[in-house]
Amino acid sequence: MPDTPERSLATRCVHAGEAADAHGSPHTPVYATSTFAFPSTAAILDVVEGRAAGSLYTRYGLNPSIQALEAKLAAIEGAEAALAFASGMAAEAALFLAHGRSGIVCIGDAYGGTLELLADQLPLLGIRTRLLLGSELEQLDGLLADGFGLVFLETPTNPALEVFDIAAIATRAHAHGALLAVDNTFASPVNQQPLALGADLVVHSATKYLGGHSDLTAGALMGPAELIAVVANWRKNLGSVLAPETAALLARSLRTLPVRVQAQNASALAIARAMATHPRVARVLHPGLPSCPGHALAARQMTGFGGMLTLEITAGDAEPAAAAAAVVDRLRLFTLAPSLGGVESLVTQPCTTTHHGLSPAERQRRGISDAMIRLSIGLEDPAELIADLEQALAGAAGCLAVEKATGPR
Repeated sequence: MPDTPERSLATRCVHAGEAADAHGSPHTPVYATSTFAFPSTAAILDVVEGRAAGSLYTRYGLNPSIQALEAKLAAIEGAEAALAFASGMAAEAALFLAHGRSGIVCIGDAYGGTLELLADQLPLLGIRTRLLLGSELEQLDGLLADGFGLVFLETPTNPALEVFDIAAIATRAHAHGALLAVDNTFASPVNQQPLALGADLVVHSATKYLGGHSDLTAGALMGPAELIAVVANWRKNLGSVLAPETAALLARSLRTLPVRVQAQNASALAIARAMATHPRVARVLHPGLPSCPGHALAARQMTGFGGMLTLEITAGDAEPAAAAAAVVDRLRLFTLAPSLGGVESLVTQPCTTTHHGLSPAERQRRGISDAMIRLSIGLEDPAELIADLEQALAGAAGCLAVEKATGPR
């Protein structure tokens, strides 16, 4: 599809990267092949030395199924190039090792595994890392002046849905010769295009919205060809390439990405509005609500507000984690599971899953309350999801009232 960049996102999701098949398949077949044969030494050297495109060895990513997926991934983020990884954490690790060796500044909340990698593991390799809260952005320029070369952030964040100004932070990073990498997992390319806003690199846990069916694990990194090429060597030698079978499965999922995410956007906003007036909910975090601190920025920076929302349960005299668990355990349509972005609606408590590895003091410092429950809205009827939340909130309130009167059983 030579004119892919000029096509709409929906068209790119369907057609970008698809290779012509001799048997007439509209999709690139699965090449479950580890190595590829060549007619001559000259032909193999042309591929090895970069003079010709071609398939060579699957661990290198030089496999038609993987290459077709990467062309599609690049197209949907408006990037020159992309790399597919075995997981989102594999993509982040390769990104940090390739472009973060002079120092990494992480702004705001992030997935717990990302915070652990930055705070505990990369410093063991001599890599400087600093974790700034959103309220500590005034420290950024000083760190960049000190030589930190990579700024990393999620927006919206996990789990509090904080929104950061990508264009403004990119300008600050570039003024010091640093790069900005944005984790676009929560927003997806449907709702946000970080490269168009000035970011240098975009990373995804493709397990989430890009995969969209809770049936694969993958990661992706997109950006300029020059920056991606540096990361490709790390992926090759760390062995974190995506399997061809999973690449084909992810390419299948990307074809429906816009229709899935647009439906999830609408449902999540309806549910957020319903929960915002519920007496058992102390706070609703969702960028689509005017009460959300990041709403005005999200309205400018995003084309949709996403399918994620976080509720903070009114605990009263109960222990906050127990009050939230009482709600979670009564839900019937929501599946209790630590992931997001699938067609089924999921619920999790950050303090028990995604951010369980942080100390209670660190969660408190970051504003991650034990009374929080994070919702990933799927494709079910939103009215039925609202009814499910209402019955769980009512049942939990009744149970906690009984326990207060009689003591726990």
